[in-house]
Amino acid sequence: MAQHGLKQAAPAVSDDAELAGRALARDAGAFRAIMQRHNRRLYRIARAILRNNNDAEDAVQDAYLSAFTNLATYRGESTLATWLSRIVMNEALGRLRRRRPTVDLAALESVRSEAEIIRFPLSTPSDDPERTTAQRQILQLVERATDNLPAVFRLVFVTRVIEGMSVEETSELLGIKPETVKTRLHRARQLVRDQLDKQIGPVLMDAFPFAGRRCERMTEAVMARLGFAE
Repeated sequence: MAQHGLKQAAPAVSDDAELAGRALARDAGAFRAIMQRHNRRLYRIARAILRNNNDAEDAVQDAYLSAFTNLATYRGESTLATWLSRIVMNEALGRLRRRRPTVDLAALESVRSEAEIIRFPLSTPSDDPERTTAQRQILQLVERATDNLPAVFRLVFVTRVIEGMSVEETSELLGIKPETVKTRLHRARQLVRDQLDKQIGPVLMDAFPFAGRRCERMTEAVMARLGFAE
């Protein structure tokens, strides 16, 4: 996923403002464009907190409804991706509190060297079925290793390595210093690597693949709840 440098920030914000304005005018195409553009990132953030696929989907859908209801408050001071990411993170944290009210969430609440985006080539239907199965097993190991990370490291790992956000984007999203992002990322990568080394050795991977059907399902569910029936 391409990362946004300083030279790209202004056009991105301008495009965000245009989409937000169209959505405020109840333009169905704008709602759909926003969701299709941001579904993967928001789903991965929610899943990093909730560690459950279905709960993450539900959290993203509710976060979208909250965001679209309050879209007039979006001032373009940050990118739409960052604004939406904060909303979905708060939604997921709220669900975690309700689900586990006795758990001390201090470590997770405090989560407010450049990483490499590591990719594992996904199979195509023509590939060897055994290879497809092996790759799926590897991805499951990566997901499990990520889920096992302490909360304070998990979000940094997902945003930086899995989602490919920059140090600055992650720092802004989580409300921590860039140096803290780098320190936590280093530790998170070490913990994940240690877990994987014990099971499969060094591999190239692309964790948490976001299936097109999941993206479509989430988009259509929110569109229906917004009153845009097919």
